[in-house]
Amino acid sequence: MQFCFLALESPLEDKSCCMLPPPFIRRMKSQLGPEYPDFEAALHTRPPVSVRWKSGLSMDHMASGFSPYTLEPVPWHPRGFYLSERPQFTLDPRLHAGAYYVQEAASMFLYQALTQHVDFSKPLKVLDLCAAPGGKTTLIADLIGPHSILVANEVVRARVNVLRENLEKWGTPNIAITCAEPEQYKFNLPNFFDLVVTDAPCSGEGLFRKDPNATKEWSVDQVTYCAGRQKLILESAYETLAPGGILVYSTCTYNYQENEENVQWLQEAKGMSLLSVKIDPAWGVEAHAGGYHFYPHKTRGEGFYLAILQKNTGVLTKRNVPNGFLSLKPLSKAQLPPVQRWLNADWPLRLFQIPSGEILALPAALEQAYLILDKAINRKWFGVYVGDVKGKDLIPAHPFALSPLVGSFNSIEVTREQALLFLKKEVFDFPPSTETGWTLVRYQGSNLGWIKVLPNRMNNYLPPERRIRMDLEKVIDLE
Repeated sequence: MQFCFLALESPLEDKSCCMLPPPFIRRMKSQLGPEYPDFEAALHTRPPVSVRWKSGLSMDHMASGFSPYTLEPVPWHPRGFYLSERPQFTLDPRLHAGAYYVQEAASMFLYQALTQHVDFSKPLKVLDLCAAPGGKTTLIADLIGPHSILVANEVVRARVNVLRENLEKWGTPNIAITCAEPEQYKFNLPNFFDLVVTDAPCSGEGLFRKDPNATKEWSVDQVTYCAGRQKLILESAYETLAPGGILVYSTCTYNYQENEENVQWLQEAKGMSLLSVKIDPAWGVEAHAGGYHFYPHKTRGEGFYLAILQKNTGVLTKRNVPNGFLSLKPLSKAQLPPVQRWLNADWPLRLFQIPSGEILALPAALEQAYLILDKAINRKWFGVYVGDVKGKDLIPAHPFALSPLVGSFNSIEVTREQALLFLKKEVFDFPPSTETGWTLVRYQGSNLGWIKVLPNRMNNYLPPERRIRMDLEKVIDLE
């Protein structure tokens, strides 16, 4: 979640979570009534820690890997868990392998909204319009099938790299990443997506406990500014949504101006239908005017709001599929053999090369959707980076190692100590019987990356920008 900042003529008063802005206090007292003292008291407690385990991986690894911490289920997501303490996540190899995502528990409620209203067994075109850093994108990625395309958009260029890194760790091949203003989707891809998720930039009230500096940026004017900006984003989300499509709107703020009033505008100005989500009263989620509020004194998480709506009007746009990609060149027959032998045969793929020489793999069933997206959006990244061809050999790329596209290959299962040495881009001892050549480093069944085993040594191919720079003496024992 990013904040929606408004440039003010004078600096805001320096406040912390313990010194909430008086206008905010007045608003929340009006909104919560007699519950306000409990709400404010909750803001002085320690924020909970929660993670979401990747679909398809053993839940036994979750329990054993986080010992001695106590794990408790997040009630609205089957693979979400609270941890009794916050580990040093950077020093857990499973995080780097994409085995789980550290995600605020309240935002996992997206799972309920989607699974109750979207048929993920069908081929879908899905847009996460405000995607960075990738928590909701990876949650959606676990739900879609191989014939669906998931587009993760982030308008702020500085946030795209962390989005790409998190999605590469997650490894889902049928994803595109774009860096575009929402209006570009509105004008270039009208009536295109079956599902649009819009976790809009907001005033950040729901993060006051987690990030006390957020109180310094808050003001009544900022709330008004954010509500207006959100409406512009929702306008684009609505226009790019196909008739009958589903729109999820969420924020990490409490006030009705940014939440209920924008949802009411979608109903009145756009004719959208508000959909309900079945909730267990024991969860503590508060339903209000068709949306769902998470308050820290009632749920175990930070502030969050979500509403789900359906588009009732519009006409499907007939599109001519472009003849080819703008900057992707199909591999020649001579280039194919050294690449194809590395690939998982279960995934029908199309292979392309970009001007810098990098080889990309795209799911063949989604080529038309990628072609349309390529023409419509200027800045984008498609598919899985497989590697670079040098002569008759492929130099495999790190994202390829983390994806399901890599075929059966030499691999070694490493201990936690060896895994951390690999993640520091150092060498480690390995069995003398290890075959020479390219080898996948695996930890608890998940790929970490590539090494190349030579007769007397190894080369560590972890990208320099991904290496751990912390002192390993600070490791907290998670096993």
